[in-house]
Amino acid sequence: MTRRALSETEKLDWLRLSRAENVGPITFRQLVRRYGSARAALDVLPVLAERGGKKSFKIPAPSLIENEMSRATKIGARFLFWCEPDYPESLAAIEDAPPVITLRGHLELLHKRCIGIVGARNASLNGRKMAETLARELGQSGIVIASGLARGIDTAAHQASLGTGTIAVTAGGVDVIYPQENTALYEQLVENGCVLSDMPLGVEPFSKLFPRRNRLISGLSLGLVVVEAALKSGSLITAKMALDQGREVFAVPGSPLDPRCTGTNDLIRQGAVLTEKAADILNHIHAAPRLLAEPAANDFDSAAAPINETALSAAREKIIESLSPSPVSVDELVRATHAPPSVVLTVLLELELAGRAERQAGNKVVLVG
Repeated sequence: MTRRALSETEKLDWLRLSRAENVGPITFRQLVRRYGSARAALDVLPVLAERGGKKSFKIPAPSLIENEMSRATKIGARFLFWCEPDYPESLAAIEDAPPVITLRGHLELLHKRCIGIVGARNASLNGRKMAETLARELGQSGIVIASGLARGIDTAAHQASLGTGTIAVTAGGVDVIYPQENTALYEQLVENGCVLSDMPLGVEPFSKLFPRRNRLISGLSLGLVVVEAALKSGSLITAKMALDQGREVFAVPGSPLDPRCTGTNDLIRQGAVLTEKAADILNHIHAAPRLLAEPAANDFDSAAAPINETALSAAREKIIESLSPSPVSVDELVRATHAPPSVVLTVLLELELAGRAERQAGNKVVLVG
């Protein structure tokens, strides 16, 4: 992928497009690839959304984005854009890498080898001690620790690695401290580590945003360590994301009598690396390449050829009929509808912008609403 710096005008366009209604990371990339630039994509959004069935479409006004950029400058935050050299390569490689992330703290930490550590919020004393030991020893070996600033395992991992390098990924805006009990830790992270988010400034975290945050923790990392996690916990969701991203998963075993260990023990049963000390992790990652996947090609500067409107109209009904609440791959849609890939992708963009379809990992799409 050819990295290049964006102009100030392009940065404004990227932020507007990334903040527009129903535009997720995959949709963003499809739009810019299809229309050649964020500016061109912004111009066609209302038309695409209307074709998908949405009468009115919300795009942030330039003044709103300019205000966010000004607020970021005031708190010492900066925006990192997917195509620019400062954007972390490991995160850029995942399928749904955010087009923009906001950072407070030390940028250089994003370009070092990183391991994620996650686990129970209601962690036991032994669980917290284990997270501290692993984070400290990994840090002493030159590894940066990523986690989610939550109480319990996350807090222990951050505190133990403040002196060697730690990254906190927040579910809300990078300027929103959650939980409040970690205010002092947050301030230490801004001073000695870094805090990042893919959400706009001022956004308060809520349940749907935590899985979005978790994909960034694993995406930044060569591998993910799980210390104490119940079955169906957020930590296990993060472990699945790590596997989908091609990352190694490590799990600390625990007592079968402790419900906080049922998830980690099950991960080991399914093939996660049994982890009792930092060496168990280091032995795996020292042989791993810096990047675990190649970033998608950056062909943002060359718009695709125009699509015949007649072809779109003819294929739209077939494509909608082929969709359901169960995920289906785009390749399957192409085969089932006998429509050109460019036509299928354009119709899917229309439906996504209208809030009627949603992209999922693995190049799949579902019907919603």
